[in-house]
Order: sequence, then C-alpha cells, then structure tokens
Amino acid sequence: MQLGCAVPVSGSWATAEACGLVASWAEELGYRSLWVFQRLLSPVDAAGAFQLEPQYRSVQDPLCVLAYLAARTTAPRLGVAVVNAPFYSPIVLAKMLTTIDHLSGGRLDAGIGLGWLPQELAAAGVPSGHRGERTEDFVRCLQAIWTEEVVDYRGRYYEVPRSAVEPKPLQQPHPPILFGGTALPSLRRAGRMAAGWVSSSRADPATLADSVDVVRSAAAGAGRDPASLRFVCRAVTKVRRDERAPLVGSLAEIRSDLSMLEEAGMTEAFVDLNFDPRIASPDADPEASLRHARMVLEALAPG
Repeated sequence: MQLGCAVPVSGSWATAEACGLVASWAEELGYRSLWVFQRLLSPVDAAGAFQLEPQYRSVQDPLCVLAYLAARTTAPRLGVAVVNAPFYSPIVLAKMLTTIDHLSGGRLDAGIGLGWLPQELAAAGVPSGHRGERTEDFVRCLQAIWTEEVVDYRGRYYEVPRSAVEPKPLQQPHPPILFGGTALPSLRRAGRMAAGWVSSSRADPATLADSVDVVRSAAAGAGRDPASLRFVCRAVTKVRRDERAPLVGSLAEIRSDLSMLEEAGMTEAFVDLNFDPRIASPDADPEASLRHARMVLEALAPG
C-alpha cells in the first residue's frame, strides 16, 4: 500500500507557509502523494451555533492549493478528495484541472464527488435531485473535453457546442478520476466509470473491505478489470494517549492500523490531520499543529 499525506487546508494552520512546509517534509520523507479536500461553508443555526465540526469552519479552496503545491514540489502526486461536481460546469472544471496537470508536470489525481451538504448546494445554486445521474453525465462530458480533438457533447444535463478545447492534459488519456461516496450507487458508479474510489473522512475503517468488494463487483459487471482500480483511504489520524479506535491512539498503534487498511484492499492511504479538531480548528495553536505534524510524518513515513 502506498502512503501519502494531506496538507494543511483547514483551520488556523492552513497557511501558505505551513502548507509548503508540510509538503516539503512529506516529499523529503518519501510520501507518494499530497491531498486536499473541499468545503465551501459551515452552516450556522438560528441560535448562532455551528452545525458541523470545527474542522469544517475555515477551509481553503482545494484547487488553488493544488496549484500552489505544483510549484512547491516535484515528485508527489497531487490529489483532491474530493471536489464536488455540482459546484462547477464540466468545461470550467476541465480547464482548471488541466491547468493543474500542466503546472504539476502530470501529477494530478482528480477526485470527484456528488456533494452532500444541502446548504452548499443551495449556495452554489444547483439542484439537489438526480445528483448521481448528473455526475455521470458530468464525467462523460469531462472525458469528452479531455480526449476529443473537436468536442461536440450533448448529454442530458450538460453540453459543449462544437469546439476545440485546448490544451489537453499532460496525462493521457486524462488525469485519473477517482469517485468518492459511500452509498451503494456511488460505489457501483466508481466501479463502472472511474479509475478508483476514495473513502470519506467519516468512513468506518471496519467497513472498507465491504466497500472495496462492491466497487470491484461493479467493475467486473461492467467488463472492467477490478485489479486495475485504485482504492484510496483518507486515514483520519488522531494521536491520543487516552483513546483507542482505528487510526486513533499511539503512533505505534496507528502504524499498525495502516497495515489493517492494506488488508482491507486499500491500495493507497493518506495520513490526514485536518480532521483532528486539536490540530485543524480555527482556535488551535498553528505552531503546535505544525510541530505535531512533523512528529507524525516522521513516525509514519514510508519504509
């Protein structure tokens, strides 16, 4: 199983300096990939209380961060897990992802999701219905933009009038598309259409093997080779002395848990501290968060 890490994108430590430092440390330590995630807003109820966890309150744009990482690194692959298709049109997202692919020298992994937060869908001005069908049409349009010399796409939800869309991505035929999602239709969609599947921040490590089996079965049913698919786990890591759960505990216990992920069928995992409220909340001490990240990356480094 290959090992990557997430860079600071959430909370007080999500600064350009910290992002660059973590990326540099990860590259020096041999981590294969660097990852980001997307959150547009954090809903607040009528009483003024935040409705989501602290790590969702202040999140940098993932694609801007990937462009920054493209300039700060040379070897690790750069992934987004995930960017939500409903927030874009295919032509706009295709242009952004293609540019990052060029800036990075062909290192982009494009994680695509449906979106799940109603307030974000409302703020983006998109309907919440038929998101699965819309995403399938979105991805087919995206692939047409990336692979056809003259694009003339007319789907159920999206279209591109007959046009040349240049440049094409460096990676051929296009950057790998990884699907997110935990519901059965999303897992089956990944098996039918994507280069692989990436687990969510709320995924239960104990059920990952079941999800992998669903994706592989759908791939086989679609005439695809299940062995060619990538399975990427967001390893939400929390170093604790007084707690124990998968990926929560001592550094030695967490390293053992990474082996468990491989046994579940994950081909890749990335250590993500952005979902530890002690590290990535707006109120956390950013210097302490960076010191903690350095310790964790050194302790869990590949090899």
